[in-house]
Amino acid sequence: MTSLALLFTLSAIGISETVYLIRKRIASEKPICPIGGGCATVLTSKYNKMFLIPNDILGLLSYIIISLIAAFLVIGVEPMFMWNSALKILVAVASLVSFFLTYLQWRVIHAWCFWCLMSAFTIWLMGIIILVSTVI
Repeated sequence: MTSLALLFTLSAIGISETVYLIRKRIASEKPICPIGGGCATVLTSKYNKMFLIPNDILGLLSYIIISLIAAFLVIGVEPMFMWNSALKILVAVASLVSFFLTYLQWRVIHAWCFWCLMSAFTIWLMGIIILVSTVI
């Protein structure tokens, strides 16, 4: 139960991060970049979309779905096995995508986006929580 509460909390953090980036993008404003200074470079690069959808929108959808699944698991919506599997698959895929996007920042774009890294760490922390709670 504690792991689901942590996942739900991390989802709320992720939703906040991505909503901030979406609002800045829609307003055509540069986001505040407290560390690294490369937010605008990363967010306006040719890698800011996957399948023609902006990465911030995909991130927001992922965080919303993760929070919904965590809520379903807490309240016991059946089939529990399906929700549990979906949660693991979604976080695993999001972790891989975050790894790839972080790699692009490092080796291709040569700039670091604070918000992108914060989102990646949020997803990776979710993955660690799932791994630890599965083992126990």
